[in-house]
Amino acid sequence: MSSPDMFPEQFADRLAIRELVDAYAHLADRRDAQGQAALFTDDARVAVYDGEPGTTGPAQTLNGRDELAAAFGSLRTYDKTTHFIGQSTVTVDGDRATGETYCLAHHLWTEEGQRTLMVMSIRYHDAFVRQDSRWHFAERRLIVDWVDRRPSTV
Repeated sequence: MSSPDMFPEQFADRLAIRELVDAYAHLADRRDAQGQAALFTDDARVAVYDGEPGTTGPAQTLNGRDELAAAFGSLRTYDKTTHFIGQSTVTVDGDRATGETYCLAHHLWTEEGQRTLMVMSIRYHDAFVRQDSRWHFAERRLIVDWVDRRPSTV
């Protein structure tokens, strides 16, 4: 939440972090796995959860840009994807920040002649770090809240 006494640098940091989050979704939908991976630190960690962290362990954990790029490349198996980024909260503390972002991720593909749409309600819990004057993801926890899969008529 913004307050009137927030310094202009904090607004700039929050905007830069939001642009980072948006770039991740944009690059995902453009199938630019290397570009997505470049948004992360060299030693970044991504953990995927089917439910709230702490109540379940990660279903998948990826470490470093090479593993991330390989995993991001799997989006090429879909005909189309669209990631809608929703509300987000960010707390900046110097060159580090944390945040939570909501996303509706749409995946469309054809299987045995039937077009299928899968919509995932996702929350990202992120740790960010500023390196070389740019913000990067240092850690990302992808939490799948629900999934809806159905035939698509479009």
